[in-house]
Amino acid sequence: MSDLFPPFEPERVESRRARFKAIPFRLLAPNVVTLLALCLGLTAMRLIVEGKLETATICILIAAGLDGVDGRLARMLKGTSRFGAELDSLSDFVNFGVATGYVLWIFVLHDLKSFGWIIVLTLACAMALRLARFNVMIDDPDRPDWQKNFFVGMPAPAGAITAMLPVYLQMIGVPVQEYGAPFAGVYILFIAFLTISRIPCYAGKTLGTRVPRDKVLPIFVAVVIVAGLLFAYPFEVLTFVVVAYLALIPVSVARYRKLEREYAAPLPLSVEGGAPENPA
Repeated sequence: MSDLFPPFEPERVESRRARFKAIPFRLLAPNVVTLLALCLGLTAMRLIVEGKLETATICILIAAGLDGVDGRLARMLKGTSRFGAELDSLSDFVNFGVATGYVLWIFVLHDLKSFGWIIVLTLACAMALRLARFNVMIDDPDRPDWQKNFFVGMPAPAGAITAMLPVYLQMIGVPVQEYGAPFAGVYILFIAFLTISRIPCYAGKTLGTRVPRDKVLPIFVAVVIVAGLLFAYPFEVLTFVVVAYLALIPVSVARYRKLEREYAAPLPLSVEGGAPENPA
């Protein structure tokens, strides 16, 4: 008798209707950018096999730039989704773990034989672990807001860009490919360690949310100068950026420790009532 009169299940009816519901483009745009970055990372692997080291490096750099764009685009368009977050993590692993490691293997690490391949595996696994930890920390409801301005460990795109420093040095005339394989291997292991470490790195997510009016024109001029230098001397600029980024990590650590102490410090108590003073 129950087969003749099945119970009404509104969830199942709604799920059937959702299949035919149009999806807003704002939900698709960030995922399209992520897929473009994934295509660039995979193309870099083909280009390095064909001997096009410079073009392969540029593909990885553009993929890293697009990785910074898709998340901000999703937040700006209010198109964030769990699907997009998972796709972004998988794309990051391929681009900055697999493709970057493979480019470095063909470039210089193959000279170290099996030890060079162990370095490639270490870099790829470190990127996977770093991304897995990042996904878990996103869902932490007890994380203070000030900590959102810092990454725990070096982020995957920055790890790939800094790991490619031996390539930049080769492009500006340093004979890394001929004599620098051991130094490049140790350096790449160091970068892999930074990605899985708990060293705080400044995220800069709140950077540029508000710009004073008197700073607008100087910023425009600075952007033009940096863009001109990047097009005229790309690998020299990239080398400087990587060295400056690594040098600023201790500054980021000091800033994080200061904010951590301020957050952990007890609020001042009023003399009369014993309640926390109102800073307003």
